[in-house]
Amino acid sequence: MGYPARPSAPVPAQLTHRLAELILAESARAGLGPGSRLPTERQLAADLGATRTSIRHALAMLEAEGRISREVGRGTFLRPSPGQSPGPSTGQQAPGAGSALPAPLRPRGGLAELAGTGLAGTGLAGTRPPAEGSAGFAPADVMTIRRLLEPLVMPLVVAWATAADFREMDRCLAGGGRAGSYDEFETWDLALHRSIMAASHSPLLAELYAVIERARHGQSWGDMKRRSASRERREKYQADHTELVVALRARDSDRATEAMRAHLARVHSDLFGETP
Repeated sequence: MGYPARPSAPVPAQLTHRLAELILAESARAGLGPGSRLPTERQLAADLGATRTSIRHALAMLEAEGRISREVGRGTFLRPSPGQSPGPSTGQQAPGAGSALPAPLRPRGGLAELAGTGLAGTGLAGTRPPAEGSAGFAPADVMTIRRLLEPLVMPLVVAWATAADFREMDRCLAGGGRAGSYDEFETWDLALHRSIMAASHSPLLAELYAVIERARHGQSWGDMKRRSASRERREKYQADHTELVVALRARDSDRATEAMRAHLARVHSDLFGETP
């Protein structure tokens, strides 16, 4: 069964990424550090000149990336960046946190003045997408490289993954399990694969995979994935992800490699209607 039709056009992934970066940048300019509570979705939308839907997508992306945590009934809190010392503990907000961004630090005119020309109907009017670069790669090219690269990385992950790496994989798995839409699931899907590649502890591999990740933020990739999306396929991907993490945690290199190969073959088949 497919997802219910949206009342408006989906926000392109690269624009969601741009808005997520903007939320972090404006929070830093407002003096909000790790442990600080962010303004509400409504306030962020007003301060940044975006719709609440686009803000919600951007916050979901930041949560998947481990940059924020969201607690029911309490709010949204900034988490430390990798290598950054923790600030106040979650729930102990810095002065001024949890309110609107200070007026002198708000982007005047919303995203339009800050980011360039208009893109009507996206919920991010005025946001300029990132330069094409890797985001413009064809989905077939992206999948070919993923199927070549990702299975071969599994022995490195088996050898070097730490308890903290597995906790991050579990966090991403849980996020995918509770995702209620294609966009939310895709965000957690990307975060899980990123966490697995990061568990190899290879800086060069992380840089190489960042190119693939940027390509997955591209318009062509997003359009093709959205057309192929269904609840049944999402459930199968979640099962694939679970099997993959179980194999990695068991330090079973062969099983993990085969699990990744099978998962990417399924994605390829769903995208292109064939299994090469």
